[in-house]
Amino acid sequence: MRRLFGFTLPVVGALMAAGPATAQDKPADQNPVALNGKHFLSQPLVTEIYTADPSAHVFDGKIYVYPSHDIDAGIPDDDLGSQYAMRDYRVLSMDTIGGKVTIGGVALSVEQVPWAKEFMWAPDAAYKNGTYYLYFPAKDKKGVFHIGVATSDKPAGPFKAEAKPIPGSFSIDPAVFTDADGGSYIYFGGIWGGQLQKWAKGHYDASVGDTDLKQDDKPALTAKVAKLSPDMKTFAEKPRDVVILGQDGKPLLGGDHERRFFEASWMYKRGATYYFTYSTGDTHFLAYATGDNPYGPFKYQGHFLLPVQGWTTHHSIVDWDGKTWLFYADNQLSGKNHLRNVKVTELYFNADGSIQTVDPFMP
Repeated sequence: MRRLFGFTLPVVGALMAAGPATAQDKPADQNPVALNGKHFLSQPLVTEIYTADPSAHVFDGKIYVYPSHDIDAGIPDDDLGSQYAMRDYRVLSMDTIGGKVTIGGVALSVEQVPWAKEFMWAPDAAYKNGTYYLYFPAKDKKGVFHIGVATSDKPAGPFKAEAKPIPGSFSIDPAVFTDADGGSYIYFGGIWGGQLQKWAKGHYDASVGDTDLKQDDKPALTAKVAKLSPDMKTFAEKPRDVVILGQDGKPLLGGDHERRFFEASWMYKRGATYYFTYSTGDTHFLAYATGDNPYGPFKYQGHFLLPVQGWTTHHSIVDWDGKTWLFYADNQLSGKNHLRNVKVTELYFNADGSIQTVDPFMP
C-alpha cells in the first residue's frame, strides 16, 4: 500500500536474524550502514526506479514481481499517505533469485483507467486460462478508493483496464490467492488512508475519522475476503471479514496495535495450513495468523518481519527452487518513506509450521 508519516523509524533493541544469508545479501564491507548503525540484511532488487509493495508470482518458470512504482510528487507527508501519489505500474522479472532483474515498461497507468483519478497503490496479479490479471486500487473522481482489474496476454503487460472498478469493491491492497481446487479468493482492505474505517457501516461515510474507529475495546477492523467469479473480474459473493483470533479464541481488539490488522494482506498456503499475513502498520511489523481454509477464522501466531528502515513494509511470500522467499521493501536508497526499494530474503519455517522471525538488519 503506502506508508505514512514523515519520519524514519529506528529499530529498537538487539534483534537476531533468522537463517543464513541469501543470494541477495552482501558482505558487511559491501553493504551501506543503515541509520541504526547496522547493515541491511538484503540489497535492493533494482536501483533505477523506486519500488515498493512487491507481489511476487511464478509464471511460466520465471519470477514476476508486481510492485508499486514510487515517485516524488512534491506532496508533504500526512497520515492519509497523500505523498504516495503513484501513477503507474512497472513489472519486475527475473529467471532466478539473485540473478538479473528486468524492469518492464509501463504496464498500466492511471490515464489508462477510465474510472480512476489518482493513487495507484499496491497491486497484485493472477493467471487463469491464458489471461493475466492485474488487480489494483485507485481513487475515483470523488476521492474514494476502489479496486480495479486489468488484463493482458503477457505477465508483464501492458494491461487493459476494465471500464469500471470491481462492483462492490472498496479500500486498498488487493491480494489474490488461488487454491488447489482452482478457486480464487481476493483479500483487500487497509485502515487510515486506505479508508476501510469509512466502510464500517456497509457504505462509504466520509465523516468517519481518518485512522480507525477509535474503539480500542471492541474487535478491530480487519481485512475482507471474497471468492472471485470464474471470469476473475467480479466478486462471486459479498465480502466477509477476515477474523483474526487471539490465543483466547476472541477477535483481536482495536487497541491491540502490535497484533491487529492494518493493511497488506497476503495469503500463503503450506501443506494444509493457510497463512494469512499482513502489516500492523503503525507498529511496523509483519504478522501472521493460521487457519484451515481460505476464509478463516485465523489464529494469531506472531510477527515474522521486524521493523525495516522506513515506516513499515508490504510484502509477499512465494515458493521458488525448493525454498520460500519473502519479498518486502524499505527506504535504503532514499531515506524517505515514500521512495522505497524492493528486497527479497529467504523465509524459514520451524518443524511445527511456525515462521522464524526475520530481522531486516545484521551487525
